[in-house]
Amino acid sequence: MRYTVSIIFFLLTTLVSVAQGTNDSIVKIDSSSVLTVRTINENLSNKYTGDEFDYTFKTGESQNLLARFINWVGQGLSNIFGINISPQLLELIEYFIYFLLIILVIYLVVKLLINENFNSLFQKKAKTVNDINLTEEHIEGIDINKLLHEAVEQKDYRLAIRYQFLLTLQKLSKNDIITWHFDKTNTDYFTEIKQPEIKRGFKKIAYLYDYIWYGEQIIDDVKYTKSVLDFESINKQIQP
Repeated sequence: MRYTVSIIFFLLTTLVSVAQGTNDSIVKIDSSSVLTVRTINENLSNKYTGDEFDYTFKTGESQNLLARFINWVGQGLSNIFGINISPQLLELIEYFIYFLLIILVIYLVVKLLINENFNSLFQKKAKTVNDINLTEEHIEGIDINKLLHEAVEQKDYRLAIRYQFLLTLQKLSKNDIITWHFDKTNTDYFTEIKQPEIKRGFKKIAYLYDYIWYGEQIIDDVKYTKSVLDFESINKQIQP
């Protein structure tokens, strides 16, 4: 009986404690029925306009040197002439410059690897400077007349001009007017020539050779025939 009373007393004490704990809870229930509804201003998009709020394009430190330069030019045009260039157009100009740089790099690489005139790729049996290895063979031991004849037959008049010039150098060397060497320049040969008439003639054909061969000029048979006259003139003066 005593144990039963103790259990009942314990249960009553526990219920009272739980009731008191409920009243002391940190959770507060808001019984207010008033709610404030906030709305977004319809003119918000107009308020935050301008380049400083445009996050589509990179500006400032996030740009590379080219983009900064283009923006600097655009800003200068705007300040001086009042010409306003949109960021989209400036970005388009930047990409166009990148495109040109890529084309330039490709062109230089191809020129370096091929080391010949691109037009010769479409000519049958076209001969190049590699037909004569002047670093291994003396010019007097080369049958230049044969190579010249073949070039004219193939209508490769630019190559024929090269052989015309080498033929004149060969004649000058055989007649001891110059001392030929593969690494000498035309200026070196011009200085060695003492005869005034031959000196003037050599200056003219050296100009033609540099312009047509190294300038990669494509000439027809009419221009070739006219140019040959200068070579024939100096060759006649060289003959003893």
